[in-house]
Amino acid sequence: MTKHVLFVCATGIATSTEVAEKVIAYCKEQGIEMTHQQINVASVPGYDGSADLIVSTTNIPYETTIPVVKGLPLITGIGEEKVYEKIREILKD
Repeated sequence: MTKHVLFVCATGIATSTEVAEKVIAYCKEQGIEMTHQQINVASVPGYDGSADLIVSTTNIPYETTIPVVKGLPLITGIGEEKVYEKIREILKD
């Protein structure tokens, strides 16, 4: 089953691009089929319920039914494995 992931940062362009590339490569290695979109944090409420996961490099100040994983460790390299484990737990059927 194909999963849909939202990559979120303040603008929807900068850090979300770097994180998206890493997560896409990781999911491919894990055999997880996914589609994705990059959005800015202000757009999050409009996507509620339409994705399987949000990976965000910024704080999301909204309530959402979509599970959120903090993606900043994928940029800093500190705690990367824990982030990948959470992503796998959420997306694996």
